[in-house]
Amino acid sequence: MAENQEVTPLEKKVAEQIEYYFGDHNLPRDKFLKEQLQLDDGWVTLETMIKFNRLKCLTTDFNVIVESLRKSKTGLLEISEDKTKIRRSPNKPLPEVNDEYKDALKHKSVYIKGFPTETTLDEIQDWLKGKGTVESIQMRRNLQKMFKGSVFLVLDSEESAKQFITHPDLKKFKENEMIVLLKDEYIAKKAEERKQFRAEAKAKAKQEKEEKQKRAEDEEMKSLDEQTGCLLKFSGELQQTSREDFHELFSGHGQIKWIDFTRGAKEGTILFKSNAKEILDKAKEANGGDLKINNREVKWEVLEGDVEKETLKKIIEDQQESLNKRKGKGGRKSGGRGRGGRRERGGRDQGKVQYQGKKTKFDSDEEDEAPSSPKKRTLEEGNGNDAGEPAAKQVKTENGSEK
Repeated sequence: MAENQEVTPLEKKVAEQIEYYFGDHNLPRDKFLKEQLQLDDGWVTLETMIKFNRLKCLTTDFNVIVESLRKSKTGLLEISEDKTKIRRSPNKPLPEVNDEYKDALKHKSVYIKGFPTETTLDEIQDWLKGKGTVESIQMRRNLQKMFKGSVFLVLDSEESAKQFITHPDLKKFKENEMIVLLKDEYIAKKAEERKQFRAEAKAKAKQEKEEKQKRAEDEEMKSLDEQTGCLLKFSGELQQTSREDFHELFSGHGQIKWIDFTRGAKEGTILFKSNAKEILDKAKEANGGDLKINNREVKWEVLEGDVEKETLKKIIEDQQESLNKRKGKGGRKSGGRGRGGRRERGGRDQGKVQYQGKKTKFDSDEEDEAPSSPKKRTLEEGNGNDAGEPAAKQVKTENGSEK
């Protein structure tokens, strides 16, 4: 095919475009073209080829196509004897796409960013003329198939790629400042950016969590202030005492909100809905000044200060734990039975406890860091399928990006 004849600009473009279709970078991922190769021992009719958009824009004349390929010096394609079909030469098989090939491809690839999003492939090709031997141009696109303003180029060698990025004419495209990097450098840069993004997201999530906890603690302290003076501690020989006994003892004198007491313990705490000292005084007065339970002596103490606040915190945590357990058994909310309390442990109607409020965390809570949100991956691709082809699931890129 390689003959020492003058090649017109049109013939050069036609040959380059068709050779791109059958080239190492496009053919392995061009589903439609690979299907055509299976039909006739690798031969594809010119009738099929002129359905490819970019070739169709150049020419639909079979004679021009044949003449263009005949004058080409690459030897990549063969023309059938009747000049109606072409195929990739069996003497130039596709390279094996193994790790070694992928690594070599990456090292001779370049990333360029800064093109206006309305830039066409032809404009990029014209801008690249004379700057290096470019085998492939991949216009990177988003999920909406819109050009992102960046491309990946594949040059003919790693050395060519290194020389290419130092070319002085690559600094600007029209009036735009351009970013030009070896693909390895681009990948490393993006990895560092993602690492930084994750670190910032992690720090932000931690800060938000701390702020949320601080707000919750502030709300809790406000709640504690509102319940100041409502705690009554008791102690004594209480082996046979139940929560029900305390409800009966204070019935008619004040409403119990929560009892922190386990049967058999020697002490516990009662949280009233109103002032504990007033309720205690009323109960004592009603019982002749000596407040016993089950005829046993009991020591009563209205809690104050830091002890009161710490006890209130513990009660609120116990309330939340009890509420969560009930929700875990079907979401049923019941009246206050204390810490896991049954009715016989303090279930009188008057003294039912219903936790109202939200969960509060204190300094001792575990600080798990919220994971960073998963990021959406952008689609990097060429312009897609030809209008004359069946829709292919696999996107193709061009020596350009359109066919």
